[in-house]
Amino acid sequence: MTRPIIGWEQEAPVPDGHQFKSYLRAENGRLHMNNFDLAQLFLGGGVEHKLGRILPSPLEIVFLPLIRRQIAYLEEIFADVRAELDYEGQFLYAYASKANAAEEVIRTTLGAGAHHEMSSTIDVDIARKMIVRGLLTPDRWLVCNGFKGLGTGYSANIIRIKDEHDKVVPVLDDLVELTPFHNSGKKFEMGLRQKAYGPQTTIDEVEAANSRFGMDVETLWKTAEYIDAAPNLSLKMHHFMVGSQLTERAAFVDYLRPGLETFAQLRQRYPSLSIFNFGGGMPVAMTLDFEFDYRAFAHKLLTAAQEICGRYNVPVPDIMGEFGRYTTAEHGAHLFKIIAAKDNKSDLPWYIIDGSIMSSFPDSWALGEHFVVLPLNHLDKPFQQVQLGGITCDSDDVYPPKGSTAPLYLPTETDDLYIGFFSIGAYQEMLGGVRGSKHCVLPEAYELVVDETEDGRFRFELIRGQTPDEVLTNLGYGPQNAWLKIATE
Repeated sequence: MTRPIIGWEQEAPVPDGHQFKSYLRAENGRLHMNNFDLAQLFLGGGVEHKLGRILPSPLEIVFLPLIRRQIAYLEEIFADVRAELDYEGQFLYAYASKANAAEEVIRTTLGAGAHHEMSSTIDVDIARKMIVRGLLTPDRWLVCNGFKGLGTGYSANIIRIKDEHDKVVPVLDDLVELTPFHNSGKKFEMGLRQKAYGPQTTIDEVEAANSRFGMDVETLWKTAEYIDAAPNLSLKMHHFMVGSQLTERAAFVDYLRPGLETFAQLRQRYPSLSIFNFGGGMPVAMTLDFEFDYRAFAHKLLTAAQEICGRYNVPVPDIMGEFGRYTTAEHGAHLFKIIAAKDNKSDLPWYIIDGSIMSSFPDSWALGEHFVVLPLNHLDKPFQQVQLGGITCDSDDVYPPKGSTAPLYLPTETDDLYIGFFSIGAYQEMLGGVRGSKHCVLPEAYELVVDETEDGRFRFELIRGQTPDEVLTNLGYGPQNAWLKIATE
């Protein structure tokens, strides 16, 4: 396996005009994100897109146009492949909200036409707000994944929102989850999740999979029978998710084939079944060496659906994907200032940032995940190989992750040097906690939300970071009435 490329890998300066990614380019020694000069946020000098103020570091960047770009790109690919293959089913793009549930993200995905997938009762509350605002329109599917047994607030909330939105599909993870929807008396189109995870290419391997999600085939069929017998329920969706960030397109589709077989068998008995939901797994560029042929994947998936459904003489399904990481990873960046450079008689010099790596993007620490790191300025100066450290008192607050063989190069000029971590828009903020207390009680950074108007001008929304008093209050050191404390005798 080749090592990931996480940044510039030469001692020579970056040539002017060099394109790191489709939306990251070097220009006049500075890094531009979709034509937006990132260094101006801290150093000024912007002309066309000047904010009118210098912002504090660290700073989170939320670049909403990249979310719309991701959705449009995949929808265009599937539309082209459907036309090429004369595929009779639809392609349904759903956003998996667990990747990033921030308001600006949800309003952008819905505004771009995505269906909505969720997994908790708070997600239902978010969906309800989007219905009131007219963003979750009646034509969108609301897919309810996650555990939702009898007596849970989640199942009760799903039942309540059915009065406000018709296209609600509870996806059952277990037979016991059926009871609340059956007893509700409301008409529901139901989904079933089949147990699957990992590189299984036969139904026997799927049945042997060690997964806490979904049902084995016997339980799946039994649940389908109960749904069919209920006067208020019908079977609509088959859910079969096989993993996350799957970069081998041929293997990805091979893993989905047992699920397509089960769909076709179910469809023979239950004509109301029309959606095959392959869940997540769609990969996205986290590093600069990423390659994935999305068109070839779509072609192989739709061809497999046609072949399998043809053998069973049933109509092809509408194909739904739940795209979380793919939708949001690239729209997020976290910017820091280098506050110290020390040799320390180490093999590589240490550059210290004014924030934390492990609490800002915990996947780097917990999973050894790699993200792109690039300087915002001094791109026209010489580079050297370095290692990064955060300001927490923790030996794991380092980058590249421990055990990584990926080299990291940054400019030798460290005066007023700012750097950015890119492709961190999925999961990282949710895992690190929003407005929560961080490791070594570091306050949460300011956040700049960037969008574009129809005429191409940038529009900004600045969200204030935490104050020290807010951190103290969050930990129980504020006024006595700041927290409701329950006394016990």
